[in-house]
Amino acid sequence: MKNQLIWLLWLLIAGVHGFGQKAIAQEDNSPLVQGNLNLNSTSENDEPMAQVTSVSQLKDVQPTDWAFQALQSLVERYGCIAGYPDTSYRGNRALTRYEFAAGVNACLDRVNELIATATSDLVTREDLATLQKLQSEFTSELANLRGRVDSLESRTNEIAAQQFSTTTKLSGLTIVGVQGRSSNRGDVNPRDSIKDTNDSGTNVNVISLTQLSLISQFTPSSYLFTTLLHGQGSSAPRFNNNDVTRDRVSRNDVILGHEFPTDGLIINDLNYRWLATDKLAVMIGTKGVSMINAFRGPNRVESGATGPLSLFAQRNPILNMGFGQGGLAVDWQFTKRASLQAVYTSSQPGNPDKGTGLFDGNTTTGLQLLLTPTDAIDLSLYYVNNYSSNGCLLTFVGDECLTANSEPLQTNAVGATATWQISPQITIGAWGGYTSSYIPGQTGSVETKNYMVFLNFPDLFAKGNLGGIYIGQPPKITSSNFAEGSNVPDTINTGLGRAGNQPGTTTQIEAFYRFRLTDNISITPGIIHILQPGHTPDNDSVTIGILRSTFLF
Repeated sequence: MKNQLIWLLWLLIAGVHGFGQKAIAQEDNSPLVQGNLNLNSTSENDEPMAQVTSVSQLKDVQPTDWAFQALQSLVERYGCIAGYPDTSYRGNRALTRYEFAAGVNACLDRVNELIATATSDLVTREDLATLQKLQSEFTSELANLRGRVDSLESRTNEIAAQQFSTTTKLSGLTIVGVQGRSSNRGDVNPRDSIKDTNDSGTNVNVISLTQLSLISQFTPSSYLFTTLLHGQGSSAPRFNNNDVTRDRVSRNDVILGHEFPTDGLIINDLNYRWLATDKLAVMIGTKGVSMINAFRGPNRVESGATGPLSLFAQRNPILNMGFGQGGLAVDWQFTKRASLQAVYTSSQPGNPDKGTGLFDGNTTTGLQLLLTPTDAIDLSLYYVNNYSSNGCLLTFVGDECLTANSEPLQTNAVGATATWQISPQITIGAWGGYTSSYIPGQTGSVETKNYMVFLNFPDLFAKGNLGGIYIGQPPKITSSNFAEGSNVPDTINTGLGRAGNQPGTTTQIEAFYRFRLTDNISITPGIIHILQPGHTPDNDSVTIGILRSTFLF
């Protein structure tokens, strides 16, 4: 009887979780020791099932198995065995001394229950003596196990007492970038083929950005998304012009992706997101409702924190139009490989002044069709309608202010972005965009075009790293026949009211390499070279060096 019980106990614990306990971490560097409350669970289905009443409930134990009789005896005599949720026993798993000790302890508890309920006829003195001997032999392991459980309970209570919120999760990032550009001169004010202006923003400086994100869960399918943002530093000014339009036309070629100077701490996102059905999501709010947040980007590395360095290389600039803040957006996955996103947004929804509300002032309506014909190909087609009260599209890249005297502007824009993952280590992509605008009540129009081609190299040289090469043309006025005083290229060139376009073409070349030091820290050195900045053939080329450090928490 003694030998039988010992053998049965070994069979019992060989199932690891068969004693109704989670597996304990086996080494000092295990997730448990590091504070992970998953307890080294081997899969999502490792939670034990309820006590089995018959060995036949275990689907991987057959009557022909050599241990069948032993397992059956444990179930019927002692009732101290359980299986996995999928009704398997997994008796071939190896076990540690801690697991063996925990199994012995579980059976001892069961024996004590039997004695207390006057069913001691099922347990002989020899059985008790054997169990007591085993308990004595594994005293140190049992004491260690109890200590680890007590420590785990203490940690759990500490986390519960100190957690930020039971319903709100906090995350964030900090970006610190050092940048500087080469000395250069520009042909501005007026543009007459004479380099008359020095670039006064060539000093090396630091640009930083910190963002805190709060996700407040209301239901399993809805949450409130809030971000707080603080930014310092700027790459401006490109040239010291008094004319706002000319200054922005020239300057915006050098803005970085993490460049967002703020006047103190601001609320950057305040919106409610709801998964209405399995295929339809809705977003509504007063901050952060824009095409950037509502549209899914086909460029999978798009990020000002960990992706390309410049603002222009993040996405097609027409998707920045309007700098949307408040409004409504929907995302509909109508088939497995196709989805539709739509957004209506205003840049100043909370301003009660006339012309700056949710349904007037600067408003933007966008629509995107996202297709994934194969796992390796992403294609998006988009249309944007924008009304600007001062003639600036608020893309912050290239030619974005399209009327010289700040007249209001109605704009229609179309574009497309495509990416192809040639291999796990190489992705090629491109985008193109076109805008056509007019001043309400006046004749004439202005058109712009932009494009970008790029290569991404995920896991370049090491897993988690990223290399990238981006070459493109920021938005350029290719045609403008507004009347005298409104035509931007003519105002900069002669001021005689001539129809025309920008005389030069800006080309941006960007290369970067992101080192992932840890899961939360990365460093990205890179270089940006700009030919004919400001779409002006007589402007000196500009070379920008950047070193970006990103900390995620």
